[in-house]
Amino acid sequence: MQRFQKAAEKCAEKIKKCDEAIVVSHIDADGLTSAGIMCKALERLQKPYEARFAKKLDEAALKSIADSCGGRLVIFTDLGSGALATIKSLGIDAVVTDHHRPAPVEYECHMNPHLYGLNGSTEISGAGVAFLLALRLGDNVDLSTLAIVGAVGDLQDMRSNALVGVNRDILELATSRGFISYEKDIKLFGRQTRPVYKLLQYSSDPFIPGLSGCEDACIAFIEGAGVPIKTDVWRRWIDLLPDEKKTITSKLFQYCMSCGMPAHKIQRLVGEVYTLLKEEPGTELRDASEYSTLLNATARYDYADVGLAVCMGDRGEAFNYARDLLEAHRHNLVNGLNLVADKGVCRLSNLQYFNAQGEIRETIVGIIAGMSSSLDCVSRDLPIIGLAKSDGGIKVSARGNHDLILRGLNLAVALSEAAAAVGGVGGGHDIAAGATIPEGKEDEFLAILDKKIGEQLKGD
Repeated sequence: MQRFQKAAEKCAEKIKKCDEAIVVSHIDADGLTSAGIMCKALERLQKPYEARFAKKLDEAALKSIADSCGGRLVIFTDLGSGALATIKSLGIDAVVTDHHRPAPVEYECHMNPHLYGLNGSTEISGAGVAFLLALRLGDNVDLSTLAIVGAVGDLQDMRSNALVGVNRDILELATSRGFISYEKDIKLFGRQTRPVYKLLQYSSDPFIPGLSGCEDACIAFIEGAGVPIKTDVWRRWIDLLPDEKKTITSKLFQYCMSCGMPAHKIQRLVGEVYTLLKEEPGTELRDASEYSTLLNATARYDYADVGLAVCMGDRGEAFNYARDLLEAHRHNLVNGLNLVADKGVCRLSNLQYFNAQGEIRETIVGIIAGMSSSLDCVSRDLPIIGLAKSDGGIKVSARGNHDLILRGLNLAVALSEAAAAVGGVGGGHDIAAGATIPEGKEDEFLAILDKKIGEQLKGD
């Protein structure tokens, strides 16, 4: 950790000396919060900056940056570690802050946890790396909230049902300063904003038989637990008394066990949740999970500027627009899950996959792949691969789980090597990774990927 902090100091010195900067980040919640942290830190330093967002950092994207940076310092957040050779060859003056597995290339101003024995999949997100750098740029402790939202958006709390590692250190710092509180509570999405019965109705991870998707059954379940679901308005989870929450949670556990749900799915019902104390109660921004989903609903639909404005503090026009985008995002996720459920998945020896063609937007196919683990047609014994058409070929998103990681799965390595073999590019984390491959190479890619994953798991 000491060497990681030294890297932060080195990057901070370079930023302090620059006149202007371009912040380049990824189009997900972690990328948006990373950019928000860096842009706010630059704003406080009174450094002029421009923010840009990229679906992928390929040679074309980097060439465009090189041609337009005009001598400005380029600060990469939540990406860049896999493109160091190209950044160097194009002569881009850059600071790279990332948490994805880096290419084996030396670079002077480069912050990446993997270089210092830390796991970028679980111990620190891109926003966390940006936050450590921001601490070296001034009094930016308040930006710890964005680091936590980024970590939760990157699902870094899923493996342990709580944030760990450097994420934990950031959480404790934020808590000590009164920015965040955390507790063990129900993990179903919408604690701040949804009527209680809708937490159950829209639960997809885990899918609750007889309740998920069934409004009347969910209302009857809550009423059967003896908890009033309505006063003048529908009661939300945050409106319930502690004893009422315990009653519903207990009844829900009993119900799920009676349905024969696997223990690992039932355990996901409860875990650590994170409340942003400076945000308005009852809004999406009060809960880290809801906040991150709101951000995904902007950047993944080409409205990254809206999400960045929310991260920077806009609680008016940008926030309201983001809420509208969130409704459309939820609709698209439901449709995508239904598509996978209806068509099913194809199984090879060591993986399962679905090919959405053009029916699922490339920017959300990874989210749907992750959520699909709750479907009956998807096995937890194999990684799930989602494919969708994109402008640059075929977008591939892969998701694993903790059990598969323990058996040796590393999707970042497998996708990188399989994509390269068919003329594409890939990378990411052991548990979640992505790639872009040429159209027409899907079958060849999947066959190679299946073999590589099999080699990783053969020690099982």
